[in-house]
Amino acid sequence: MANRSSGTWNRHTLHITGMNCAACAVRIEKALRRMEGTGGVSVNFAVGRASVQLDPARLQLRQVEDKVVQLGFGIRKDTDAGSYLGTDVKGLWLRFIASALLTLPLLWTMFSHYSLTSSVWVPELFFQPWFQLALATPVQFIIGMPFYFGAFHALRNRGANMDVLVALGTSSAYFYSHYLAMKAIQSPAAAGQHVPLYFETGSMIITVVLLGKLLEGMARQRTMHAMRGLQEMQADYVHVIRMQRETRIPIEEMRVGDQVVIRPGERIPVDGVIMRGHSAVDESMMTGEGMPVDKSAGGQVMSGTMNLNGTLTVEAQRIGSDSTLAQLIRLMEDAQYSKPPIQRLADTIASYFVPVVVVIAGLTFAAWYALLQPGDFGHALGCAVSVLVIACPCAIGLATPISILVGSGRAAQRGILFKEGRFMEQLHQTDVVLLDKTGTLTEGRPELTDILPLGGHSARSLLRWAAAAEQPSEHPISRAITAAAERQRLIVPEAKRFTNIPGCGIRAEVEGKRLFLGAYARLKPQGIQADGADAGVIAGLEREGKTVIGIAVDDRLTGLLAIRDSLRTTSAEAVRQMKQLGLEVMMVTGDQRMTAEAIAREAGIGHIAAEVLPQEKVEWVSRLQRDGRTVTMVGDGINDAPALAAADIGIAMGQGSDIAGEAADIHLLRGDLSGIPEAMHISRRTMANIRQNLSFALVYNVIAIPFAVMGWLEPWMAGTAMALSSVSVVGNALRLQRSGRRRGAAS
Repeated sequence: MANRSSGTWNRHTLHITGMNCAACAVRIEKALRRMEGTGGVSVNFAVGRASVQLDPARLQLRQVEDKVVQLGFGIRKDTDAGSYLGTDVKGLWLRFIASALLTLPLLWTMFSHYSLTSSVWVPELFFQPWFQLALATPVQFIIGMPFYFGAFHALRNRGANMDVLVALGTSSAYFYSHYLAMKAIQSPAAAGQHVPLYFETGSMIITVVLLGKLLEGMARQRTMHAMRGLQEMQADYVHVIRMQRETRIPIEEMRVGDQVVIRPGERIPVDGVIMRGHSAVDESMMTGEGMPVDKSAGGQVMSGTMNLNGTLTVEAQRIGSDSTLAQLIRLMEDAQYSKPPIQRLADTIASYFVPVVVVIAGLTFAAWYALLQPGDFGHALGCAVSVLVIACPCAIGLATPISILVGSGRAAQRGILFKEGRFMEQLHQTDVVLLDKTGTLTEGRPELTDILPLGGHSARSLLRWAAAAEQPSEHPISRAITAAAERQRLIVPEAKRFTNIPGCGIRAEVEGKRLFLGAYARLKPQGIQADGADAGVIAGLEREGKTVIGIAVDDRLTGLLAIRDSLRTTSAEAVRQMKQLGLEVMMVTGDQRMTAEAIAREAGIGHIAAEVLPQEKVEWVSRLQRDGRTVTMVGDGINDAPALAAADIGIAMGQGSDIAGEAADIHLLRGDLSGIPEAMHISRRTMANIRQNLSFALVYNVIAIPFAVMGWLEPWMAGTAMALSSVSVVGNALRLQRSGRRRGAAS
């Protein structure tokens, strides 16, 4: 519960090391919230950071750091999270490779214990107890030591997580095998007889868990790279006019009111108003609008947008942390913090399961040693170890990750990448999907859709002339016209006297004719006679979300060109399938309302929010979440990144920006919305499979533990049953791959 402040809250960011799971983040949050003088506390396991509000009159940052260390975690003083995560992943790689190499001979030896695989050749050295002990000991106590530390701190704070399960299961198998190995070394068996040991059990569990942590660390590293990608879009130096001279200065020295010179191809570093110049500005990273916006004196520009084809002089109004790009970065970071921690089902089960198993094992030992066979320590220990081995959390530990592994592998074959298994766990809970328009529902590039001659010239001739006039221009509309001419294999003549009229259009001379191409509203100011145009036709085209360009020959309007960012051929069907799955589908876009409504009608979407900025997209996500909805956001642009991060699940399109891809939780490599219902289907089947695995693991323990308590299971039999339970869990998970093939073949 937050404490009442007597002064001003100060916000601090802590870089925390040693968090092994989401439960660690929850434990830190609870401990810090109980401290007198703390306000809002949010710990993000994914990026290894905590955001803490402190009342400096009652609590100092050093005290908070000491509390984190007391909980068993570390504080990293440097702020280069990317370099730290890179080191962390390298360490996990080394631990995993070392563990796998040491475990392989132990697994090889295990095959000889079973009749089905008893014919497999195994080197005699591998059967030697001292050799197995030498391999298992470093895995258990050097590579696996962090699990012991994690389990200790969890138990000290009255909790039980997967670290406790790993430490308990591996230790029981190791120490009992150590006991048998010592006996075998002291009293060697006859030639050809081998003592059954269980060192491979603990080593295998540690290796599998390390693999999961390695994949998780790599995902965290990509998250930090997404943050860094936004920061790298900020300019280091700018050109400003001071003392009537253009000067290059570091961006930190810039002041509000400075006049900044921005040349073609440069990103706009500030929010401000244009003083001089004309240009087309690509604002897609902020609005999602694929069409560049013509800008001239008096127009507003935003930081992070791209100046395309003219030099602009801009008076800075918002700079540094107040700029739009800086706010976008802050939104991205805040959205990462606001994502709720995931409490895995296996951790919840473990919190009850582990104490119960320990108590049962202790009671079993006491009952046999004191009552059933008084004084027989070896038999009592064997029964207790049988309980621990039969209840070893291998099946419970495998239940979730093996299904996630198979399900995500099947999804990858279908062009759907889940960055972490937990996102597959969350996706099936979605009940509302927010879709960006440009590049998500649509192709993301303008295309010429209509050529309407108004008399005197054919559509083919108009396209030839228009392509010739537009050829020198790099404007996206120009590229759409020239691309249409290429598709029709027209021979495009050469244009002369090309002139770009900023904010109006272009003039050129083609085959002796004077041409003008520009927005219909700009024709009359340029002295073009437009008597032949049908206002109803133009209005109809605009209602369809098309941009209408007039083409004039010798100062007389002779045709209209309609250009539009077209709906993807698969979008409408994908929306229909999402609705069949019971999902509410909504479009959230920065485009104009008329364009958005036209695309929504085609796609079959009834709810839209148009002309929204990146922060407003985040507000839409937050509003739905406050209403208890589970939100999936789908987008492809930099402007979508904060909303992708804020949503419960973010999905990025395959051809979208790198930053959107890194901010998202799922990546559709095909860039096809049909991947969303397919991902939902895989997610639902995978979650059903996980529930089956967990149910089997628990039922197996409920049935098997009484047999171990009664002494009817020798430890080697318990180990065999435990291994078979794991094999059964793996086999059940593999059904996801087979069912995926049948579904794919059927489709």
